[in-house]
Amino acid sequence: MNRSTYIVVGVVVVLFLISWILKAVSLSGEDDGYILRGFLITMSAFLTLAIFSFLYRDNPFYKFAEHLFVGVSAAFWMTQGFWSTIVGNLIPRLSAGLSGFFMVPHQPSPWNISYWIPVILGILLLMRLSAKYGWLSRWPLALIVGTTAGLNFVRYLRSDFIVQVSSTFVPLLGREPHQWQGAGAFVSQLDLSATGQLAALLTNWVIFVGVFCGIVYFFFSKEHTGVFGRASRVGIWVLMITFGASFGYTVMGRISLLVGRVTFLFRDWLELIS
Repeated sequence: MNRSTYIVVGVVVVLFLISWILKAVSLSGEDDGYILRGFLITMSAFLTLAIFSFLYRDNPFYKFAEHLFVGVSAAFWMTQGFWSTIVGNLIPRLSAGLSGFFMVPHQPSPWNISYWIPVILGILLLMRLSAKYGWLSRWPLALIVGTTAGLNFVRYLRSDFIVQVSSTFVPLLGREPHQWQGAGAFVSQLDLSATGQLAALLTNWVIFVGVFCGIVYFFFSKEHTGVFGRASRVGIWVLMITFGASFGYTVMGRISLLVGRVTFLFRDWLELIS
């Protein structure tokens, strides 16, 4: 690092200490742990600003916050997996001594090789750390990928295919509690509310036309001209509106996270807003 980098790091460290002291003083009248709480709030603000600094350009502060987040996340999930899977599920079935050591209730059961299969596969997976025996890790990894793909295939087939297809089979002349009773009854009982029969009819027709035109757009065995071409263009509009709504929903979710961090900075750290 050059001299200017050392100066910037020194300034940031001094500002961090000043912020910590001021925050601890402002919290001193609330509880006895004001020093630790002041440090945690200051550290949270520093990490938030370090991540935001990437909007200017890549820098060491952003790299530090990024690596810290990845490292803490990996350590947290490794600890969760150890205590919930190995200690909570495997050890009570394998050994009474280990159960007593980890202070978990022993669950005596007949000897079962199925308890040792995941242990062996887990050890083989750790062979990835060895340059000589790293090829052994491919077997448990292939089993994990294949099993996960098979299980998720059935789940996604039900949720993303069967459910969506069945949802497109809607009655075009109303549905419960607005069953079609004829044009006279429809006119005499006309309801313009969002839960009325007219809204239900329009919703079902939009679903039907949108699905049909979307399928027409992906039908490439016929040239998209004439009525067929106009239907495919409607399908394009349906697809673009759908993708735009999905993207907008994702952006709004990220904006809500941004609002939460900005609120933390101005309320909990700087105390400029109440």
